[in-house]
Amino acid sequence: MELLLDSHFWVGVALVVFLGALVMAGVHKFAWKALGDAGDKVRAQLAEADDLRAEAQRLLDNIKVEREAAERHAVEMMANAEEQAKRLQVEANAKLAEQIERRGRLAERRIATAEAQATADVKAAAAELAAQMAEQILTKRLAGAKSDPLIDTAIRQLAGKLQ
Repeated sequence: MELLLDSHFWVGVALVVFLGALVMAGVHKFAWKALGDAGDKVRAQLAEADDLRAEAQRLLDNIKVEREAAERHAVEMMANAEEQAKRLQVEANAKLAEQIERRGRLAERRIATAEAQATADVKAAAAELAAQMAEQILTKRLAGAKSDPLIDTAIRQLAGKLQ
């Protein structure tokens, strides 16, 4: 009987009675249902997290593909730009060489024209001087002598041909 006097015994009995009352009231069903609902909620959250992870992975894959395409496009653009720059440089060099050659030919033509003009001017001046000298010499020789109309005519024609 000592067991009936022990307080620990009565606490144990009260606990068993209390648990029995809870089971009779159906609290365990509510607990299982609450735990099941919580489990379902956690499962739904895990499924949603998996869906979000899958969507994030798809987005990451799309971004990787787009980045690779952008990098290829950038490399292509750089290659095209370098090619165009080389082509423009070659064209500019060709145009410069052509312009230098054209200006050289123009300068040579101007020099040739100036030389021809100078030669013509010198010839004309020499002819004029020769005609004047010949006229003076003939005039002095014939000053004392009687003038011959044939000689006068020849001198005038000579002066006209030399000019």
